[in-house]
Amino acid sequence: MKKLKALGLLFAVMLKTGLFTFGGGYAMISLLQNEFVEKRKWLGGDEFSDLVGIAESTPGPIAINCATYIGYKTQKFWGALVATIAVCIPSFAIIFAISLFFDAFLGNAYVAAAFRGIRICVLVLIVIAGVKMAVKVKKSLLNILIFTATFAGMLVTGLFAVNFSSVFYILAGGAAGLAVYAVLFIKDRHKKPKDGEEGGGQ
Repeated sequence: MKKLKALGLLFAVMLKTGLFTFGGGYAMISLLQNEFVEKRKWLGGDEFSDLVGIAESTPGPIAINCATYIGYKTQKFWGALVATIAVCIPSFAIIFAISLFFDAFLGNAYVAAAFRGIRICVLVLIVIAGVKMAVKVKKSLLNILIFTATFAGMLVTGLFAVNFSSVFYILAGGAAGLAVYAVLFIKDRHKKPKDGEEGGGQ
């Protein structure tokens, strides 16, 4: 009974997230962070930041990937299944309904006006999510360098209308992190025998 109640709560929260979040996965990040990190404490801030990075770098929509992970983290396999289905239901139902009246829907002046306002809200949600994650992430020289390089790269490609996939930024950031980790690991490994030799001599 307790398991069903937990799954029901997970379903309701994910359904609400999918229903009231406009603008795709990035706009959903702020809502997910508020719901699962700040409100329910099911995820830590660092874990959520890692989750967003993994969800963005793996195939599939970021919102569904996040929902699947959160569901599995809280209720294992059934949680992942329930969370994924729940977050997809609103989008599927709304798009299916729109497809039945597509031409009339796009030509409606009220709908067009509403979406102009929604675009601004989506932008604000994405910015807020980015700021929250930036504040909570651990600051280091590597993080600052990667952020600066990525921001500069995106700014330059945006200004000059250069078609450059965001996947390359993710891959470059991951490669930089692995390179630094490898250097520190090798350095630490070479240091330990010397410390042992010194300890043995004493």
